[in-house]
Amino acid sequence: MPGGHTFRYLPVSNINDTGFAEAIFTTREGGVSDGPYRSLDLGWNNDDSRDNIYENYRIAAMHFGTEPGRCVLSMQTHTTNVRRITEEDAGRGLTRPLGYRDVDGMCTDVPGLVLMTLHADCTPLYFADPVHKAVGLAHSGWRGTAGRMGACMVDRMKEWYGTRSEDLLAFIGPTIRSCCYEIGPEVAAQFTELFGESVCQEEILLPGRGDRMMLNLAGANRRILLDAGILPEHLGDSGICTCCHGDLFFSHRYAMRHSGGKRGNCAAMIMIRQNASL
Repeated sequence: MPGGHTFRYLPVSNINDTGFAEAIFTTREGGVSDGPYRSLDLGWNNDDSRDNIYENYRIAAMHFGTEPGRCVLSMQTHTTNVRRITEEDAGRGLTRPLGYRDVDGMCTDVPGLVLMTLHADCTPLYFADPVHKAVGLAHSGWRGTAGRMGACMVDRMKEWYGTRSEDLLAFIGPTIRSCCYEIGPEVAAQFTELFGESVCQEEILLPGRGDRMMLNLAGANRRILLDAGILPEHLGDSGICTCCHGDLFFSHRYAMRHSGGKRGNCAAMIMIRQNASL
């Protein structure tokens, strides 16, 4: 996980290799927060110092050679709503009010704007269209995944930018994996209805304790993205479980065991490079 000095991050290699866009997933390391928020906390919904959080955003933005005023935050409420981000959205959630709510996915074709979604176990989904020079980013927890958030992102990019599924690159970032994600029968039933019993038994749901199951959230998102027409060779996966690596990534379930639920947020970040052109 290369990075500058103490700032550590996971690069999204298949998107970065295109040359027109850059994408990363932040870790806990390289910021100024302390305690359960150590150290690069990017979450606003906790009692970490506001000054510390904003400084952490400044540090993260510096990796892209920019500042918080060129970043755009989502407003995540576990929906499948996607917003088309334009130049007028620069700084929303950081240097100016959001002005919207219920946005779990964002897309843009504007170079120099950094899209950011926040995560502490839910799945980050990255998208890049190297033909039409557009990118997207989504937050997909179990509710978003049950609503096929990945497919919604593909549909919006087709509508707004003329994207073709076969050209699209996608990546599944660090997320809680089936080794740590226990769910109840009511949630399992939604995935069985979505994918069918045979697919769930093979790929999505593993036996847990009693009537509970272990959810393969990344596997469910992978199935959705492939069904949306993304080619297998264009789909990457970090393979990282945030809960297993709660010392490196913020994880809600790790925090419930180790810090009474207090924790920060990591961020998925993506930007079209300023020199990108059609």
